[in-house]
Amino acid sequence: MKIVFFGSSAFSVPPLKSIREHVTCIVTKRSKPKGRGYLLDDNEVKKTALELGLPLIEINSFRDEEAQKIKDYNPELFVVASFGLIVPRWVLDLPAIGPVNVHPSLLPLYRGPSPMQWAILNGDEETGITLIIMNEKMDEGRIMYQERVSIKKGENMIDLSDRLSARVAEILPEIVDRIGMQGMMEGTDQRHEDATYTPIITKEMGRIDWSKSAIEIERQVRAFVLWPTAYTFLDGRMMKIFDAEAEEITREGTGRGVVAEITKEGFFVKTPKGLLKVREVQLENKKRMRAYDFAQGYRGLVGKVLR
Repeated sequence: MKIVFFGSSAFSVPPLKSIREHVTCIVTKRSKPKGRGYLLDDNEVKKTALELGLPLIEINSFRDEEAQKIKDYNPELFVVASFGLIVPRWVLDLPAIGPVNVHPSLLPLYRGPSPMQWAILNGDEETGITLIIMNEKMDEGRIMYQERVSIKKGENMIDLSDRLSARVAEILPEIVDRIGMQGMMEGTDQRHEDATYTPIITKEMGRIDWSKSAIEIERQVRAFVLWPTAYTFLDGRMMKIFDAEAEEITREGTGRGVVAEITKEGFFVKTPKGLLKVREVQLENKKRMRAYDFAQGYRGLVGKVLR
């Protein structure tokens, strides 16, 4: 079977490799300049395409002339996993069998671009993997396959993404083989009345509000660890927090953003409900490091107020 694979992130790579023998072309978002030198930083899917020696089409949008080349591969099946662009109707109509989309959620919950982040942010105990027959509407296609996956205590977005991606790589080859032998599955309609939607994450969503409880801030740290990363300000300088844990004990009215204590586990910050144990940080223009090491080198940290 001739498959065109669409993907742009690290999540896409294990599923891509799992069906590599069928893939005739990869479509990914074009690399963007990064850093002061404006160097092109290839995404993980492009690196994998080059590693596997597979044809690659890079686009900014489906209006690009480059997108027309997809037709040249006479695809039978599309597999779309964390691609990052809405696929228009004229493209969805190209494969002889149809288009399949992989979504890391329990659709119809968390339709949209950031389901894993919002599942963690909302304190959900489980998420899932759903494969749908794509249509021109966002994540509204008929469900071919779905399974539930628990979210582990303290798991951040990167770890959850890696785990779901690996699971997709386990189940995808069998589903592709079944489609090859029996044709596209009929699937079942989603309960559209139960749908929820996730917005695009902005940089501002990473700023910590110290009037929230320790557990709410911990979820923010875990959800946004990849981007934009939870951040606050110390003496007017931005400080990113990559790892933190809410203390189990509840202390009402302990304060908002005040650094209370330093131990070898990190430094502790007061919130209106509980303490936040900060374990890994990066102060503006400094390297990322263990919070304890940072605290050892920052004079008078205890008593400072994070804002």
